[in-house]
Amino acid sequence: MNPATHTGPVVRATGPHPTGARPPEATGARPPGATGGSVRRLPGLVGSLVQLARPGQWPKNVLVVSVPLLDPQAWTRSALGGLVWAVSAFTLGSVLVYVLNDLADRRRDADNPARRHRPIAAGLLTPRAAVLFATGVATLLVAVLTLATVATAWPVAAYLLLNLGYSLGLKHVPLLDVFLVASGFALRLVQGHLATGTAVPGWLLTAVFTLCLLLTLGKRRQELRVTGGDHRPALRGYTVALTDQLMQLSAALTAGSYLLYLRDEAPLGGYASTATALLTPLAIFGLFRYLQLVLVRDAGGNPVRTLVRDPALVTNSALWAVLSGVLLLAARSQG
Repeated sequence: MNPATHTGPVVRATGPHPTGARPPEATGARPPGATGGSVRRLPGLVGSLVQLARPGQWPKNVLVVSVPLLDPQAWTRSALGGLVWAVSAFTLGSVLVYVLNDLADRRRDADNPARRHRPIAAGLLTPRAAVLFATGVATLLVAVLTLATVATAWPVAAYLLLNLGYSLGLKHVPLLDVFLVASGFALRLVQGHLATGTAVPGWLLTAVFTLCLLLTLGKRRQELRVTGGDHRPALRGYTVALTDQLMQLSAALTAGSYLLYLRDEAPLGGYASTATALLTPLAIFGLFRYLQLVLVRDAGGNPVRTLVRDPALVTNSALWAVLSGVLLLAARSQG
């Protein structure tokens, strides 16, 4: 969209909407003083588009898609190139999903205290501008996908189809909503392995899936605590007590699956027993700490922020990564 020729109503947010209020673009009203010739300055438009793309969520694409680096077979130039392609494809795919979700939910988001500041819901971007942006992202995604074969790129296509169903109404079905979100991360992991030409470890895939269930349930719990569940229909099928129990079950399944991965599938050679002894306490502490943050401190509304800003979790994760790398290098040199 060219800001110099844009003539539609543009709204600048000067503060949060009162509860229940809708932005002018959702009701058809024009803000006081606005005219048909009002023009958004470029920095404001670019900033709103960047916010719409949610770059703060991109690290999860890097982390999950790059999990195959746990296998030394993926430490080759061609495999690393494949990972760069996979991360790029899933980042573009996730941006497209964010834009479409924000378009579909703009009226509901306007009534949500936590989401009414999103660019479309707040009136900082018109739906037309968001559609044009989504078209550009989709075009770029298609160009990236043409660099791979169908056998390699199918997880991205499956992710887009899954999220289309999610946006069209499956997100309103309790329990199914969190399973669909977790499945998106499982597809990221599969994409990383396909891009590097390595086999997908079944227990590791299970651990990633159940861990994402845990994080998504933590987010649902926080939404229940803050809003009572009025803004998300699926929350009517949850209670805080239920999410607490489901989170504990998910954490137990994550720990068990990870232990089985270390024992049966991890490329650790003769260091498997050492890895199990050293890495298991770190993995369990990380799960305990996250449960503590969510259940005791009511954190979890933004799982990415919780994981990267808590000093204990960051330190524990860094130590886990260093030890894992040392053990993998030792196993590779031994082989």
